[in-house]
Amino acid sequence: MSQTNNLAALYEQDILLWSEDTVAKLKARDFDHLDIEHLIEEVEALGISQKKELISRLIILLEHLLKRLYVNLPDDYNGWERTIRTQRGELEILLDAVPSLSSRWEMSFDKAWQIVLKNVRKEYPQISFPSEWVYDRSIDPMLNSDFWLESSEE
Repeated sequence: MSQTNNLAALYEQDILLWSEDTVAKLKARDFDHLDIEHLIEEVEALGISQKKELISRLIILLEHLLKRLYVNLPDDYNGWERTIRTQRGELEILLDAVPSLSSRWEMSFDKAWQIVLKNVRKEYPQISFPSEWVYDRSIDPMLNSDFWLESSEE
């Protein structure tokens, strides 16, 4: 069995062992014995997973922001606000770890918003949610502003 077939088999049988072997070869600059096809696949997957995490966390954040802003269930406010704080913290960590995601914020926000709107309208059909986010959607306000306090002051 050739070296390439062995590496492909290792990838299929034990991805952790494959990744440890790949890291060791990269550190040793043993580029001739790398499983290049799977390495490319894994690097691409890493980028995709970071983009998906941004959208996923925005979905949770926006859903809970909309509930807190528009659903009059005071007994649920504390739980929604806790989830908002948690997701904001996770988004801050993600953006610190992967700064280039900031350039995808607008596109990710738009995608998340469409999903969120479907979800909350299905969950609360009696509530009239806005079709557009009416507050500042840039990163800093989304991670720091208590929009429900702003709306009660108006």
